[in-house]
Amino acid sequence: MNTSGTASAAGRAGNSDVLENLARVGLIAYGVVHLLVAWLALQLAWGGGGGSADPSGAMATLAAKPFGKPLLWVLAIGLLALALWQLAELLRQVPGLRSSGKTKKKAITGAAKSVSKTVVYVALAITAIRFASGGGQSSSGQQQQTVAGVFGWPAGRFLVGVAALVLIGVGVYHVRKGITKHFLKEIDTARASAGQQRVIERVGQVGYPAKGVALALVGGLLGWAAITFDPAKAGGLDGAMRTLLDAPFGKLLLTLVALGIAAFGVFAFFRARFPERT
Repeated sequence: MNTSGTASAAGRAGNSDVLENLARVGLIAYGVVHLLVAWLALQLAWGGGGGSADPSGAMATLAAKPFGKPLLWVLAIGLLALALWQLAELLRQVPGLRSSGKTKKKAITGAAKSVSKTVVYVALAITAIRFASGGGQSSSGQQQQTVAGVFGWPAGRFLVGVAALVLIGVGVYHVRKGITKHFLKEIDTARASAGQQRVIERVGQVGYPAKGVALALVGGLLGWAAITFDPAKAGGLDGAMRTLLDAPFGKLLLTLVALGIAAFGVFAFFRARFPERT
């Protein structure tokens, strides 16, 4: 395999003006989804609505608005472009994967991040397409059905437990990323003004830990489903938000997490304005 040729092709694809502009649309879409999830979580906290506080609820909210379905198609295209952008980053890691030592370790880490982000963006795009075409449904229900199906596999309970640990790990990683400001590597702050740089830093410091807490809660529910062998316990993000609401000082905690998720959405807008590949 010609790794240098692959990396060169990936570079040309990643630097495509058309793809980069579409990826900007995808980042904006990603930010919009987080803002809508935050709004639904706030409504859940203060009794103002009954929608699912997760991406499926966000898509359903958009679908119900005038011009919502055409907008969902635009968001889906942008998210798919964002996935392609990440795939180009994955191809860039190929030469490093064939090396050794720290270079290989860094390439493996970069490839794993690119794959995981690609999966997330594609999943969101599919959700947007389903709601745009009138076939969307609650992701919490879908997750429970998926977990029930996995339980029927050999070692299915173990696999669900591993997935739970991975989600918890990703949540912890997001919290650490926010605390250490590692998220700044995802955005070209050199092109931002001093004021914008301060805002970018603050929303990242708030947004990443909040999203990390939400992901860790989702992982915790998934782990509890594996322990109890009950797929109904795997409530997804909406279930995690409701679990948080039932905790002591639940309204305050859920409000803080919702505001943090909104901050993460704002950070995505800044990434669209000042993109830097990760």
